[in-house]
Amino acid sequence: MSQANIPDINPNITVTYEEAVNLLLASIALEELGLAHLINAEAEKIQHVIAMSGVTVGQLLDVNASVRKVLQDIIKKEMLLQFKLETVTGMPTSAPTTAS
Repeated sequence: MSQANIPDINPNITVTYEEAVNLLLASIALEELGLAHLINAEAEKIQHVIAMSGVTVGQLLDVNASVRKVLQDIIKKEMLLQFKLETVTGMPTSAPTTAS
């Protein structure tokens, strides 16, 4: 068995303070977009089940419970994103200066 060949990777990334703040805001926006897609998918699930013929009340209740669970998880994620947004928006608009 041969030894693994690990390439020499230099992970030096230079990002300004303002760019970092913008990246954080963009990450929040992308997560919100993903959650919006999940909410839409759950709505489509309900519409599909309602449109089916021969659906029992028990099946409707099962779908409702499933959708409720997903929405509860989405709400939890929304709360975390709200905390993240409050933290990012509360940051200074420019890089803090350090006293020498």
